[in-house]
Amino acid sequence: MITLQLCVILACLVVGTRFGGIGLGLISGFGIFTLTFGFDMQPGKPPVDVILTILAVISAASILQTAGGLNVLLQYAEHLLRRHPSYITILAPLTTWLLTILCGTGHVVYTMFPIIYDIAIKQGIRPERPMAVASIASQIGIAASPVSVAVVSMISIFAANGIEGIGILQLLSISVPATFIGIFVAGLWSMRRGKDLSIDPDFQARIADPEERKFIFGDTTSLLGKKLPKESYLSIGIFFLAILVVVIFGAMPELRPIFSDSGKPLSMNLVIQMLMLMAGALILMTCKVKPTDISHSNIFQAGMIAIVSIYGIAWMADTFFSAHFTLLKTNLADFIVGHHWAYALVLFIVSQLVNSQAAALTAIAPMALHLGVEPKIMVAFFSACYGYFILPTYASDLACIGFDRSGTTRIGKFVINHSFIMPGIISVGTSCIIGYILAMLFL
Repeated sequence: MITLQLCVILACLVVGTRFGGIGLGLISGFGIFTLTFGFDMQPGKPPVDVILTILAVISAASILQTAGGLNVLLQYAEHLLRRHPSYITILAPLTTWLLTILCGTGHVVYTMFPIIYDIAIKQGIRPERPMAVASIASQIGIAASPVSVAVVSMISIFAANGIEGIGILQLLSISVPATFIGIFVAGLWSMRRGKDLSIDPDFQARIADPEERKFIFGDTTSLLGKKLPKESYLSIGIFFLAILVVVIFGAMPELRPIFSDSGKPLSMNLVIQMLMLMAGALILMTCKVKPTDISHSNIFQAGMIAIVSIYGIAWMADTFFSAHFTLLKTNLADFIVGHHWAYALVLFIVSQLVNSQAAALTAIAPMALHLGVEPKIMVAFFSACYGYFILPTYASDLACIGFDRSGTTRIGKFVINHSFIMPGIISVGTSCIIGYILAMLFL
């Protein structure tokens, strides 16, 4: 029966991936219905706290984008890259990683791709080298952002399960240096990948055609020189101030009120929700934002997709794991607790199945806690929640391929041998190793 139930869940995941994030969430409804009415399993609990926190963060970030705050960050990023073009393969991933940390979403990378390409091709650098690792860095940076859906989900899961001593500051103190070193090592490896353009026969054959040469080298793409309104700078200031206050409250729980019914400081879930709603409101009121434009921002749209995806997947997973908790704990607990890498591997694989770091965490992390996996091990391997580069189907990877007019960033004929596989494995693998070392030393 358990095998049949697992087949139902896997079928929903496989079919759902064909329709993207919203498809994953909606098709999970078939799984929940089948488990409930077909196998007489009591429905689990939807991750309401996680969803509400994500909703607050996405609201603030989408208003920030509408106010032009992201353009301020992108201008500074481009200025750095164009000042040091010969180091583009190292600086590009560090830049996209930092942008993701500051904004809480990897979707900011789309504006950077044409800039990275332009700098690389004009310097005679194989565009695949900086572009592929920059795409990877934009996604692994989610694990290091205080306002990303994945980090908020992990903190919410810890709080919901009564885990004390590991808050947002402890999580970031491991994930930030771990992911930084991971993408830096991947950048170093990328500096020598593929043939130099000067000796690449395929590239040389393409630019022999004047029309192709014009298409490949094109016109310069740049945000430099574009004057931004003062409201753009004000909006980014408000957003960063809110992030700073989130970190302060997370690091100093004594600043949070204690209510008699619980005897514990106010949940960081609620603190994050309050601060993000306040930040969004301040930007809305002071930065001349048109409310009707907010829902059209790509951050808002991507965030709503993530919420639907997490809603369905997490509810379906909780239904299954709650029903079989005793059996799973008896048969799997000793193995997973005794083999730390097993948790990381499961999280990594599920991430590819659901195409979302947050969805993978909400499906796997609660089960791992119930099975007895130490919270510090889950922090150590937090970067393993990014595994959806294995198959080149994610939006940022596909966009990266599209922006590389030279054709060097591509999907191989065996599909799995694409431009992102090695930078991804190096980044995540290194991040997990460094995260494990840091967690064992300091948590």
